[in-house]
Amino acid sequence: MKGILGKKIGMTQVFTKEGKLIPVTVIEIEPNVVTQIKTVEKDGYDAIQLATQTIREGLSNKPKMGHTKKANTEPKRFLREIRGVNVADYTLGQVINADIFESGEIVDVTGTSKGKGFQGVIKRHNQSTGPMGHGSQYHRGVGSLGTMRPMHVLKGKKLPGQMGNVKRTVQNLEIVQIDMENNCILVKGNVPGAKKSLVLIKTAVKMPDKKKEKADLISYKEETPVNETELAENVETVETAE
Repeated sequence: MKGILGKKIGMTQVFTKEGKLIPVTVIEIEPNVVTQIKTVEKDGYDAIQLATQTIREGLSNKPKMGHTKKANTEPKRFLREIRGVNVADYTLGQVINADIFESGEIVDVTGTSKGKGFQGVIKRHNQSTGPMGHGSQYHRGVGSLGTMRPMHVLKGKKLPGQMGNVKRTVQNLEIVQIDMENNCILVKGNVPGAKKSLVLIKTAVKMPDKKKEKADLISYKEETPVNETELAENVETVETAE
């Protein structure tokens, strides 16, 4: 098990040399610092604590600054634990970068979903609407709440309420590319959270040993150079054939 904290930048797309389009989420990785190592003997379980996104001292307090100072680093905005790791592979103050993962690895990505406020059952639970005719007088209602005995609303009934803004994990996503020049990880598909929100990337729980073959990618910004000699030869061949 291994993991790293990052910031969701947004979505884009890359192409393979065969022309296949792959939608990806760009996750920026600021260097993570190991600020604490927990062991079974001392804390009851094995885990490491990662910190990222440096902030100025005015936005922190003395306990937080004292905690990060033990790891010989500056105050950080986000601190998260990752359990199930081999603590012997880490040291206090160690810096972790995006190259901890490789292209083709399968990972789980955790983030906080977008908050959508107070919503009705149609949007929140995907329930069906009533007839849309003018005489219906029942279009987007909640439906029957408890007409059978014991004549009250049963526990667990799907009702309107707060939607979104909860912790969610998308499992078994493939890492398409590691961009060390821009400190980014490109993950296939979408991940939970708004832009610039914190996400946690860690080894997949269900298939940690599975790894897909690396694909030769062409960035959507790159242009394939044209070989003028081959182009001229192809044109002459076509003219001769005609």
